Amino acid sequence: MTKELLVVSTFNVPLSIKAYQIAEQFWQQHRDRAKAKQVYLNTLAVSAVDFYLRCLGIKTDWAASCSRNLVFQALMDVADLEIPHLGKLECRPVLPQADVIYIPPEVWSERIGYVAVQLDDSLQEATLLGFTTTVPESGEVEIAQLQAIADLPAHLQQIGQAKQSQLQVLGQWFEKQFENGWQSLETLLATDRQTLALRHDRTSHLSENSVKGVKLLDLGLQIGNQFLALLITIAPESDGQVGIMVQVHPTGKENYLPLDLGLALLSESGVTLQSVQPRDRDNYIQLKRFRGRSGECFKIQVACSEIVVTENFII
Repeated sequence: MTKELLVVSTFNVPLSIKAYQIAEQFWQQHRDRAKAKQVYLNTLAVSAVDFYLRCLGIKTDWAASCSRNLVFQALMDVADLEIPHLGKLECRPVLPQADVIYIPPEVWSERIGYVAVQLDDSLQEATLLGFTTTVPESGEVEIAQLQAIADLPAHLQQIGQAKQSQLQVLGQWFEKQFENGWQSLETLLATDRQTLALRHDRTSHLSENSVKGVKLLDLGLQIGNQFLALLITIAPESDGQVGIMVQVHPTGKENYLPLDLGLALLSESGVTLQSVQPRDRDNYIQLKRFRGRSGECFKIQVACSEIVVTENFII
């Protein structure tokens, strides 16, 4: 006689005093009663997921999440939890006996998943019902169709592996190792005459040991199949940090950048640190020089019209 294994599809979380204190603090910041209640329930839901992930040894950064920001709370129905190096996990509160969870349109993008958190009538306990990675046009997901919450760690691990494979390790550039479409500027200029304009790039040599990496970006520009060149110059500094300069150049026969182009430096969590746009007849744009230490992460984002390309880096 064999015993059947019991598959646990949900997880119960006792809500802590600290969770109530945080929820109450946010409640008091919103005069509209409906908004205050929404923020209160969202906060308890995020707290429950935060507890669950920390029990599994998965790092979280609730402080960096929009759900802890009063401005985002007021403008959006948001219940996100930042998972370092991975992205935002949305934690949606569900009322008892509900058959579906509702996911508002403002959180349909930039989420690595959506967790359904059922709060009991007394708000003493939360049950993690499961999660989904997709949202239908209606914004409603049937609870019966959710993936088991026990599968969430594996889902996060897959995302981490995928992001790691796309992460550009700048330290390897000093060893002339480039990946994922990146190459040294010297290599590109030696093999592609269409990038002739880059021969006159205005990057300053930060030091004799500086290295220039470049990647051609296809942002859907229809002017003679024009690509844009994202050019990054790095150089070691005496204090152990790395100096970094970022530029975007036109390529081919085009001498000037499109006016609707944008270049931005983002933190690891996606916060914009600086940005720049071209003026009329600019033949390149450049971010202000910045520095970082080994192990620090950042993102470079290039946007044109509705197309956005984001490159992830670790120093």
